[in-house]
Parts: sequence; C-alpha cells; structure tokens
Amino acid sequence: SLYYVTPRTHTQNKHSCVATKRMDDCAICLDTILDKKTLKCLHSFCSGCIDSVFKFKPACPICNAYHGVYTGTQPVGTMTERRSWQRLPGFEHCQSIVITYSFPEGIQGPEHPNPGVRYSGTSRTAFLPACEEGEKVLRLLRKAFDRRLIFTIGRSVTTGLNNVITWNDIHHKTSMTGGPHFGYPDPHYLSRVQEELHLKGVTEDD
Repeated sequence: SLYYVTPRTHTQNKHSCVATKRMDDCAICLDTILDKKTLKCLHSFCSGCIDSVFKFKPACPICNAYHGVYTGTQPVGTMTERRSWQRLPGFEHCQSIVITYSFPEGIQGPEHPNPGVRYSGTSRTAFLPACEEGEKVLRLLRKAFDRRLIFTIGRSVTTGLNNVITWNDIHHKTSMTGGPHFGYPDPHYLSRVQEELHLKGVTEDD
C-alpha cells in the first residue's frame, strides 16, 4: 500500500546525529544548508545562521577569516607610547617602548555586561622592544586599541571584582623583567601576540 512520510522540517533536522553530517551541511546548525551564503573564504552556511554569527563577530566559524572589521567593547580611554633607553632582557641591542593605557571611570553602555552600572578607572603600563618586530607589534596594538579590542569590562581574574576594566585576551608584558609570564626574557612573545591579534582580525594587511 502507498503511504506518505512527512518530511522533517529544518528545525527538526537540527537535532540529527552529528555523525551523519554531510559536506553540504551547515557547520553552524549541522543541517542541510538553506538559502546558501558563501563567504570570500569559500565556506558556505545557511544565510540566517551566518548572519546571526556575524552580529557578534564577522569571522568565518570554520577558518576564522574575517569578513569586515571586528569592533570590541573597550571603554573610552587613551593609549600613549614613548621610547626608553632601558633595555629589555633578550633585546639588549635596542631601546624599549613603554606603552601607557589610561581609562577614566564611567558608566557601562548597552554593549557591556551591566548597562548603566559604574565602572572604575584604571591605568596599565606595558613594554615592547624597540626593534623592527617590536615596532610592528606596536602598530598592530594601536590598530587593536582603535577598534576597542584590547580591554573590556567584566570580572577581574586576579581580584575577582565585577564591573572593572580587564584585559581582553591580547597579552601584554607589564614588567620589564621576571621571565615569560609577565616580563622578559620571552623569545616567543612577539610572534605569540601577533597570533592573538590575528585571531581578532588585526593584521598589517587589513
């Protein structure tokens, strides 16, 4: 006898077993792509799925290639730099760069965890070697700062306090000495921080 099987809806398909994922499935909802949208990196997704992702971060979920400029939630502040005669361990052949970040106290905006709640001001100092690669990192940090990516407002990992200005996963050397954790020598720091900046879409090419 003949019988009719009701096709599953797109929503129902989202609960399909991941093991059955096919090449034409959307990597976001794990279901057959609807209203296909292909990015410049050639990865394809459901139009609705990728549009939702791009509201938070304009980067491909598969390869992390950026498609637009990523702007963060850093509060209003200043970034200044100066050259110092002091040498950093591991970079004795050149001077150092001293970066100062300053933020006054303020009120959290709609992009922050607790809109309308006050946050305290802060000042941070960081160090770079004034070599060719250090100067490159400085330019990238300036670009990241202008895009509001270096700091954010949230809970401090070190103090446990809420509604404070915190670092935002772009590591800085806040001491001239002391080794790899906060200071120098650290032969891999400059390449490592460039990778962190790249993950936020900050490169010399963009």
